[in-house]
Amino acid sequence: MTTKQYDYLIVGAGLFGAVFAHEATQRGKKCLVIDRRKHIGGNTYCENVEGINVHAYGAHIFHTNDKAIWDYVNSFVEFNRYTNSPVANYQDELYNLPFNMNTFYQLWKVKTPAEAHAKIQDQIANLNIKNPQNLEEQAISLVGTDIYYKLIKGYTEKQWGRKATELPAFIIKRLPVRFTFDNNYFNDRYQGIPMGGYNKLSEGLLKGSEVRLNVDYFEDWAELDALATQTVYTGQIDEYFDFKAGHLEYRSLRFENQLLDTPNYQGNAVVNYTEAEVPYTRIIEHKHFEFGTQEKTVITHEYSQEWTPGTEPYYPVNDDKNDQVFRQYRHMSEQMPHVLFGGRLAEYRYYDMHQVVGSALAKVKKHFGE
Repeated sequence: MTTKQYDYLIVGAGLFGAVFAHEATQRGKKCLVIDRRKHIGGNTYCENVEGINVHAYGAHIFHTNDKAIWDYVNSFVEFNRYTNSPVANYQDELYNLPFNMNTFYQLWKVKTPAEAHAKIQDQIANLNIKNPQNLEEQAISLVGTDIYYKLIKGYTEKQWGRKATELPAFIIKRLPVRFTFDNNYFNDRYQGIPMGGYNKLSEGLLKGSEVRLNVDYFEDWAELDALATQTVYTGQIDEYFDFKAGHLEYRSLRFENQLLDTPNYQGNAVVNYTEAEVPYTRIIEHKHFEFGTQEKTVITHEYSQEWTPGTEPYYPVNDDKNDQVFRQYRHMSEQMPHVLFGGRLAEYRYYDMHQVVGSALAKVKKHFGE
């Protein structure tokens, strides 16, 4: 009988793995955290360019209604007061998001909630959609034709790489429609960006754990597993089981960054490009997440694409076909008590950051019997 070097081998230094590592360390456990990337933080990683914290894997805005989770992340780094108020660009016309009285005035010059509501209802009534059969019908039944064709259709088809008529209706179960002049995208009570970037959060969570980067778990999984009593796995669940039940599908993203010799390029952190003819989905100007005053700026053109091996998986495609495959993998994972599976990729769920933290904390409590 040999003594293990670590209590936990944690595969993945993203948010789930880092939270688990912190909580285990606080309970006196010894953790080894590995990641195949060259940095910690997973998709929340920020790269410093000219003093600007560039969100290397797309815009990340922390938002939650859960005060305990908000207090938890703020115990590692203070969050600022950033409020997500994206703008949509359609054929060089600008519209506020989410759909609100500013949007309705920009579209129709209506000035009262009653006028805006009547306009939407008139468009919906003319179509007589009783039982939406796809995303297009679902969206139009909620917001009418003008909003759909200008602000939803092109963006959604670029995002998913499929025609809206080929996408299931449940993808847009509801759309935020506000009859107030409120541009705050989220309804959550707490919202912000870590002051100094997300790396400060990751560093705080991983303090006390041993971290090894540029380590591919699957190149030496048996040797790595042998180092610890238990493994916490946060990667793709189908990859863990060598794709025995088939490949799960994801959407991926591609980014093109530019450093510009101007202090302010677009005046907002996020501008969505909603027409199909524009190949990218949005432009991110990173300095605005932290109210930056640098003399230069960094912008990112974000492109949506199909996931292929070698690219990063971002969004699970939770249709019936993929969910059936995932259920097989979940059943396999339940037969492995020495491995704990968690996070967006291992659970094949689209999690926001606060949901990842909440899921990790819940699994910690269950695991330690608290």
